[in-house]
Amino acid sequence: MSQSVKTQSKLSSFFNILKQSLKGEHVDLTSISIKRAIILLAIPMMLEMAMESVFALVDLYFVGHLKNSSLAIQTVGLTESVLTVIYSLAIGLSMAATAVVARRIGEKNPEAASKAGMQTIIIAVAVNLLISIFGLLHARDLLLLMGASTETADHGTNFVRIMMGGSIIIVMLFLINGIFRGAGNAAIAMRSLWIANMANIILCPIFIRGLGPIPAFGLTGAAIATSIGRGLGVSYQVYNLFNGKNALKIRLAYFIPDWQQIKAIIKVAAPGILQFVIASCSWIFLAELVATTGGDTGSAGYQTSLRLMMFFLLPAWGLSNAAATLVGQNLGARHLDRAEQSVFQTIKYAVIFLGVVSVLFLTCGHLFASFFTEDEAVVKVASRSLKILSGGFIIYGMGMVLTSAFNGAGDTWTPTKINVFTFWVFQIPFAYLLAKYFEMGPTGVFISIPVAEIGLTIAAYILFKMGKWKKTMV
Repeated sequence: MSQSVKTQSKLSSFFNILKQSLKGEHVDLTSISIKRAIILLAIPMMLEMAMESVFALVDLYFVGHLKNSSLAIQTVGLTESVLTVIYSLAIGLSMAATAVVARRIGEKNPEAASKAGMQTIIIAVAVNLLISIFGLLHARDLLLLMGASTETADHGTNFVRIMMGGSIIIVMLFLINGIFRGAGNAAIAMRSLWIANMANIILCPIFIRGLGPIPAFGLTGAAIATSIGRGLGVSYQVYNLFNGKNALKIRLAYFIPDWQQIKAIIKVAAPGILQFVIASCSWIFLAELVATTGGDTGSAGYQTSLRLMMFFLLPAWGLSNAAATLVGQNLGARHLDRAEQSVFQTIKYAVIFLGVVSVLFLTCGHLFASFFTEDEAVVKVASRSLKILSGGFIIYGMGMVLTSAFNGAGDTWTPTKINVFTFWVFQIPFAYLLAKYFEMGPTGVFISIPVAEIGLTIAAYILFKMGKWKKTMV
């Protein structure tokens, strides 16, 4: 009887935490138990990142059933690879926002946290304006540069123009969510992605296939639907920034540029942006290498496997973001040991989650890939890719949490240096050697990915244990 009561008590406690995490109630994360703090943050963060990954999968599903599916899939995949540079900007700025806001919240200074978040938005708008103009003018050239055939480039130019032209929406979606995560309110970030995705799921078939007076835009319709969906998500974020119902109280005066604070934010954000640009450029090179050695079929298969991989990895990234918030807030509260304990507890959860994902990909990879395309040759490449990539998932999850911990502390230079060595010094030459010299083609590229991630994790663990990140000032 007592065992049954204990079980019911644990279930009741879990559902209470689940309810609290989804409602987004304000909690002092530096004073409650570490496990409870991680769960409160991780549930909405994982759901948020799962929703972000759904964008590409929804587009991939609908365009994968168009007449020229291999061209459409390749366009979506290569565009996503180009957009990783935009994501790098967005993620770098959101990391800086999370680190600074979390530190100020930990110091019990919400006014300074609010102002720092708004100053980051000023930086994002200024930088992204130039990128959007470049994308509009050179959409076709970008596809060709990525290794797309002339036919694919002609087919996908309008898709790239819309996605690149509306990239400010992508940046805002990431950045404002980073601000809310830093404040410990991950539920708002999660709900903004829910809204964006629900709109995208509804609008994608309408704009791609047409409905009533709305013509069938085909591939271009996927870009229209995605941009509108993300725009609605950003609108929800902006509403919550100004409604005064959360820890952040926004005033219009906070949008007046404070050059000293902008300089301090850039100091944290610049290496963070560079960190992800380095990783993104590596992915772009790998995508180009697959396209040139495997043709349209190899490229489409690889891009399909990447979308599936990111669908499962992004929730793990959301889990790692919990570590970033807890590190930032605990450093602000001067709880250094608690900051470190939060990281290792988060790693345990990441290992369990990605262990399950590895088994799924090893056993059901072909089934997952066939859901998105009826081209058996593409499915075969995607299935082989998933089996190879999943071999490094558990180690990759550990590295992801450790990297997020550095970033949450504001020490964005350490993971940047790790990325330079891991991706540019090792992974790119290694992939080229396997694909071209040993004539392994796309398979050689697939093998290079988990091998490089293992090296990244080992380096991150050694540097994390050295503890210099605890002394970072933001």
